Amino acid sequence: MLASTQPSSLVSQEIYTASSNATTSASSSNSTTNGENNVNTNNNLSECLTASSSTTPPSYFLLYYWTILYTYITNIFSKSTARLRRHSTGEHAYMAQTPVSTDTNNNINNNTNNNNSPQQPLRRSPRFKSKRQLQQQIASSSVDNISSPKAANSSIRLRNNSKQVHQSSMTSTQSFMMKTKTLILDLDETLIHSTSRGSRADAHMIEVMVDNHACLYYVYKRPHVDHFLKKVSEWYKVVIFTASMPEYADPVIDWLDPNKNLICNRFFRQSCTNRNGAYIKDLTIVEPDLSKVCLIDNSPISYAMQQENGIAIEGWISDPHDEALLDLLPFLDALRFTEDVRSILSLATY
Repeated sequence: MLASTQPSSLVSQEIYTASSNATTSASSSNSTTNGENNVNTNNNLSECLTASSSTTPPSYFLLYYWTILYTYITNIFSKSTARLRRHSTGEHAYMAQTPVSTDTNNNINNNTNNNNSPQQPLRRSPRFKSKRQLQQQIASSSVDNISSPKAANSSIRLRNNSKQVHQSSMTSTQSFMMKTKTLILDLDETLIHSTSRGSRADAHMIEVMVDNHACLYYVYKRPHVDHFLKKVSEWYKVVIFTASMPEYADPVIDWLDPNKNLICNRFFRQSCTNRNGAYIKDLTIVEPDLSKVCLIDNSPISYAMQQENGIAIEGWISDPHDEALLDLLPFLDALRFTEDVRSILSLATY
């Protein structure tokens, strides 16, 4: 029995030694080919090979090894791709978020401006520049030395544009300030008061020849008459229509308007209509269109022919605190914008 069992044990030992030699030779060859790997990992792999070679075929071990390596590589690749995707999506979200927020802010601002603030004026086309911009360009071009005919032509063009802008602005202001209404004023007891007896210190003296006789008159201005004439001359064409003689009225009007820039025309007694000793003023002599003319007179008989065009005022003689002319200024300022003055004056609410 002992003799029979001894050779088999020897064979097994030889097989074991051969297999160990083969594994060591394989591990040594792997260590030479993979010089960069660790020695401990090679020993562990050799031990796994020796342990599995006796039980499992080599193909199963290689399949197990490559699955582990594949999962490790795929995990690394998926993490890197996820990191890159997260970075790229963050940049796109930031770039896409900025114009949306600005658009919403602009819409909100536009809505609030439309609801709470007055309507803004229309912007001028960029082709047309303002007068100030043209002047600045002209000044800058004059400072610089013009070295070519093209630059000279551009400077001339700028000057012409500035002249056109200036002329257009002047025409627009003139059309806006155009006086379309006529205001007729009485003289005595409306703007002034005259008497043959008075004080030389306070009055303006006028000498008038009547039937080859010199008559001296003392003329007094109604309070605030100078301010009144200055304001109404900006709004109306001012005309003096008096029942006095021109020998007396002309020096008085010259005294009221020394520079001759307030009163446009003068009408005297010769232009009045005499009815039973009363002098009536026909306004069509001054302005044929009665919708654009009105008369301020202390005597209602003066505008008896056109009562819807008359504005009554209290006669003045000597009251130093009189303010009747000042009280009429707001009314006259509004009356000049009406199409037909009779539509307001006929109401008699002034």
